[in-house]
Amino acid sequence: MTVLAMDRASTNPSARTTGPLTWIGTAATVFLGLVLLVAAWAKAIDPAGFREQIEHEGLAHFLPATFVALTALFLETALGTALVLVVRRLWVLIPTALLVAFFVFLTSRGYWLATHGSPDAMSSCGCFGNLVQRSPAAAFWQDTLLLVPALLLTFLGRSQRGQVKGRAMVAGVIGIAAVILAWKAPELPLDDLATLLRTGTEIHTICLPAAHPVCLSDVSPELRKGKHLVVMADLDDSRFTQSVDALNAYARRASAEDVTVLTMSGADRQRAFFWKWAPAFSIVEAPAPLLRPLYRQLPRAFRVDDGKVVATFPGLPPLSAAGTAN
Repeated sequence: MTVLAMDRASTNPSARTTGPLTWIGTAATVFLGLVLLVAAWAKAIDPAGFREQIEHEGLAHFLPATFVALTALFLETALGTALVLVVRRLWVLIPTALLVAFFVFLTSRGYWLATHGSPDAMSSCGCFGNLVQRSPAAAFWQDTLLLVPALLLTFLGRSQRGQVKGRAMVAGVIGIAAVILAWKAPELPLDDLATLLRTGTEIHTICLPAAHPVCLSDVSPELRKGKHLVVMADLDDSRFTQSVDALNAYARRASAEDVTVLTMSGADRQRAFFWKWAPAFSIVEAPAPLLRPLYRQLPRAFRVDDGKVVATFPGLPPLSAAGTAN
């Protein structure tokens, strides 16, 4: 009887797959899936930033960057959802392993470039979009320690039991939904969710991740005190220049708050802008890695009161022809 029971246990899949290893493997699978979904959410609500990152990393040699971005977003979302639903088939785990290896490769390359003084490695690989701002070293070590152990544990206590077709279909549908969200995201009011700039932010906390960080309060010290309207803009962008007259009128009002335009445009472009538009507001140049996590599209504006963001705007706030803010 004992021998027969042992033989039945050896051929019973549930007997082989229940226990501590199964629980550990399942927990690691769900955890890894949640990490991938958070990363996918950050990309979906800021598709322009994700596309720029793909171009910056040189990942769109043969295909349009937008197509690469949407394909990557679908795969990351679908795989993350499948993992959260505990689909631990090899056709899920192997692509997930390749995705994790690719993330670690990107962050390790950024870390290597940073240690060799490359100016292109001032920020992380963007795996979490603008939701998380990290130095290249932090991006590498955090991704490695967060993703690799969890990935290895997902292979523990796997079972081939049960139907996964329904869960796989759910993962595919959610992957398609993420692509649709990315397509519509630029039209949705998601700036405060997708960037590091939101109501209540202290400007001295907006900094480049570095041993000796450069902060927004260093680039534009006058924002520490008083009331200010700040506009982030590309000086050559028609979406900004068509509002310059109204912005000038607003800035000239004695009772108006101080107006500052933050730009990544260099000295030559600032000079050309000055002679063409005779701005009545201050223009301050800021490094691209400092400004990029603060917007999805330019221009974007915000109001500051004694160093604290009190309001944000997609584009400029409504400025009447008389220069009053509505």
